[in-house]
Amino acid sequence: MAKQQGFLSDLWEQFPEILENIQEHVPGQFVAKLPREELPVVTKFAVKQLGARFVITVATDQRDKSGDYGISYILAFDEEKKFLVLHSDVPADDPRIGSVTPDVPAANWAEREAFDLMGIVPEGHPDPRRLILPDDFPKDIHPLRREYQYNERFPEEDNTPPRMPPPEGATVIPMGPFYPTLEEPAYFRLFLDGEKVVGSDYRGFYNHRAVEKLGDSELNYNQVPFVAQQICGICGQVHSCAYVEAVESACGIETPMRAKYIRTILLELERIHSHLLWVGLAGHIIAFDTVLMQLWRIREPVMWLMERVTGNRKHYSSNLIGGVRFDITPEAAEDIKRVLDKVEEEFKAVVDAIAIDTTLMARLKGVGILTEENARALAAVGPTARGSNVAIDCRVDHPYAAYDQLDVQKQVQDGCDCWARTLVRLFEVFESIRLVRKALDEMPGGPIMAKIDQPLPAGKVGLCSVEAARGESHHYVLTGGDNRPYRWRVRAPTYPNLQAVGCMIEGENLADVPICLGSYDPCFSCTERVETLDVNTNEIRIYTKEELMEMSRKKSKV
Repeated sequence: MAKQQGFLSDLWEQFPEILENIQEHVPGQFVAKLPREELPVVTKFAVKQLGARFVITVATDQRDKSGDYGISYILAFDEEKKFLVLHSDVPADDPRIGSVTPDVPAANWAEREAFDLMGIVPEGHPDPRRLILPDDFPKDIHPLRREYQYNERFPEEDNTPPRMPPPEGATVIPMGPFYPTLEEPAYFRLFLDGEKVVGSDYRGFYNHRAVEKLGDSELNYNQVPFVAQQICGICGQVHSCAYVEAVESACGIETPMRAKYIRTILLELERIHSHLLWVGLAGHIIAFDTVLMQLWRIREPVMWLMERVTGNRKHYSSNLIGGVRFDITPEAAEDIKRVLDKVEEEFKAVVDAIAIDTTLMARLKGVGILTEENARALAAVGPTARGSNVAIDCRVDHPYAAYDQLDVQKQVQDGCDCWARTLVRLFEVFESIRLVRKALDEMPGGPIMAKIDQPLPAGKVGLCSVEAARGESHHYVLTGGDNRPYRWRVRAPTYPNLQAVGCMIEGENLADVPICLGSYDPCFSCTERVETLDVNTNEIRIYTKEELMEMSRKKSKV
C-alpha cells in the first residue's frame, strides 16, 4: 500500500524498516508509529526534503492504557491533499524526544507546549523557556496529565523565567498588554534602535482555559462542539465544524449532503462578517475610522442573517456529530441572497475607494514584510500565507463540508506586505459571496442529521482542518470510551501566524508595528499581569493579579 502513495513512496524508500506499520484508517489520513529516536529524523526529512507543512504536535497521557506517554507530529502534504501523523511512545520514566525546531522552526511553540502541559522534554530545543504556563506555576506539575483535574488549583511558586536579552545598545519598549488600537490584550517586548525595530519577544497564553482537558475528562462527544465554538469569538462555526468532522471521519460517519451544504453556507457567512470586521479594524488601527464605521455598518445585516438561521449572532450551536441542528428554509435562503446582494454592492464601493487612497497605500505597501521563505518555514496559514505567495487553503487542499462540490478559487498575492494581506481578504469577501450563492442554488434536499445507532468506536484517529477567516484551524481527535474523546487537540490559526510576527516587524518603524500585527488578524489569549519598569531604579517588576487589585482598592479610597 505505502509504495503506491505519492509522498509515502519517498518515505518508504528512505526509511523502509520503520514505516512498516503505517495505517490509513481514514482516507487521506496516514498514521505511522515510529521509535522515538527516529521520530525527529523522519519529521525533518518529510518537511525539508518532501515539502510537508508542519501543523502541530499532540502530546497524550496514555499511561492508563500502555504505561507511557505519546507524542505525535502532524504534517500536511497540501498538494496531495493528505495528512501524515508520525507517532512515538515515550517512556513515563524518561519523557524525552529530540527537538526538530532547529530544522523545522514552525515546531517551536508546539514542542515547548508539549513540555509545559505534558512534561515531554524536547532535547536540543533552541529556546526551551516556559510558553503556556504562567510564571508562578509549579515547575514539576504538568496539568494535562491525567492525575490532575480540569478545575484543580495549584500552589504558586516564585519563578521568574529568563527573558530574551535585547541586542547590545537596543532600547526595550513594552507594547501591551493593552494598546489603544489593538482590540485584545497582547504583550510584546520590542527592541529598538532609535525608531527601528531590531528584535522582539512575545509573552502570552496567560489565560489557558483548559478546553482540551475538559474534552477528554468531563464532556461527552456532543457536548464538546458547544465548548469548541467558545474558543474564538469570531470562529465559532469553524471550531465546532472542525471537531465534529474529525470525529465523523474517525468513526466513519457519513453526514447527509444537505447538512454539509448548510455547514458550508454558515462557514462562508462567518468568513464574510469576519473579513468585514477586520477591514474596519485595520482602518481604525491606522486612524482611518471612516472605513471602520462603513464596514461595520455593512457587516451588521450579515449578523442578522446568522441570527435568522440559528437564533444567535455568534456561537451558532449548529453542529453535532452526524449533521446540523438547523435547516435553511426557502424563505431564509431568499433572505440570505437579498442581503448578500446589498453587501456586495456596498462593499464594492468601499473597495474601489480603498484602492485609490494614497494615504492608505503609504501605510500598507512595503510594510510588514513576511517573505515567502519565512512564511513557509514558520508554516503561516490563511491570508497571512496567501499574501506571501503561499497558495494554501484548506477548502481546496483538504476539503470538508461541501467544498469539494463548489470549486473554491484561492486568493493569492505575492506582495508579502500588509497591502497584500489586505487584498487577499478583500477578494475573499467576493469569493465567499459567490460560494454562498452557489451553495444555496445547488443544495440538495434530504435529512440534516445522520442516524447513529451504535456507540462510537474507541482508538480511532480523526483529523480535520477548516479554513477560518484567519487561516487553518486544525482539530485532532483520538476516540475513547465513556462516550467522550480520549484526546482532543486544537490548533487555531493565530498559533502559527503569531510566531511569524518577529520576522514581520523586524526592520519596521515603531509606529508601523500595530498595523503589522493587525494585518494577520490576531486572536490573543487574555492576560492578567503587567510588566513595569521603575524609571528610578531601572528594575523590571511583574505585578500579580492580587497586587493589582490591592493597588486599585487603595487608589479608589484616595
